[in-house]
Amino acid sequence: MKSIAGLLMLFFAAIFFKGIDDLPINHIQVIGSHNSYKQPIDPALFAMIKKADSSLAQHIDYSHISLSDQLSMGLQNLEIDVYADSKGGKYAHPKGLDWAGSNSTPYDQEGIMKEPGFKVLHIQDIDFRSSCLTFAKCLQELKSWSNAHPGHNPVFITMNAKDETINKPGFTVPEKFTGEVFDQLDNVIITTLGKDHLITPDDVRGKNTTLESAVLKGQWPFLKKAKGKFIFILDEVGEKRAAYIQGHASLQGRVLFANAQPGTPEAAIVIMNDPEKDLHTIQELVKKGYIVRTRADADTEQARKNDKTKFEAACQSGAQIITTDYYKKSTHFPSDYVISFPGGTYFRANPLFK
Repeated sequence: MKSIAGLLMLFFAAIFFKGIDDLPINHIQVIGSHNSYKQPIDPALFAMIKKADSSLAQHIDYSHISLSDQLSMGLQNLEIDVYADSKGGKYAHPKGLDWAGSNSTPYDQEGIMKEPGFKVLHIQDIDFRSSCLTFAKCLQELKSWSNAHPGHNPVFITMNAKDETINKPGFTVPEKFTGEVFDQLDNVIITTLGKDHLITPDDVRGKNTTLESAVLKGQWPFLKKAKGKFIFILDEVGEKRAAYIQGHASLQGRVLFANAQPGTPEAAIVIMNDPEKDLHTIQELVKKGYIVRTRADADTEQARKNDKTKFEAACQSGAQIITTDYYKKSTHFPSDYVISFPGGTYFRANPLFK
């Protein structure tokens, strides 16, 4: 028989979690990972990068466990970078394999990089190893994990649409993201995950005239209604953001939320990566109803110094999504830097609303 104290603990725990489930999703705070797919760079290639650009080498010297393992740990935000590859094969043989020579490890032995479709990597030709080489594979992994964990808390997926060129000889030139390419991106998410696994801008807007007006009225779904779902966010500005919005005012019919400027019809989720400098601005936006993504660390700098100042500011800011490269200790250099909420968790009620 359970003790009275044990029963009381279960009782109060049930009350606590019921209260959490009755919060709208903009009243929670989660920790997730940055460049969640990234795998270690081949040692021989990394040595070459370090010799050519030691600062770059230091900034990209990190890696992650699989997407599924991160989600099973309790992380509730992932980041996936995609490159368009309409014909297939553009990223099938990264130049870094040749630069590293015989010291490189096997790559894409199944040949899936030769197939048309979005590819997942950090920097073409030098930082190309991924736990899921194609976006479709990443989505399939997310769906399998979700189906195995019914009723999981909603997972935010931030995305970069990569098409920047590297102005040095020999580097692969990416395809540009146009409205048509973004249509294809939306389509692969819907066809692979299914609409029942998604919260889209249309779901939040409802009958409101704009997405932003719905957000400012507090019409984010409650956590209990958002369970088992994914929320995708396009972390782009300028021409790429404009291309995604064009023809889809207030993001009508789109799958991803945009990093849209507050005051515009599409504004709902905002990316602000410096919680120290933008602390008060983030707090103001969160209190108004926006969801904000910020970072606890960047470029390995905080981890190397074991400095949690930025993370502490992120928590204080009330930003609902906080990303880190260090939910586990680094395996690339000695450091005790690890990020979590008190008790080793990655999810909690947002302290800004207490």
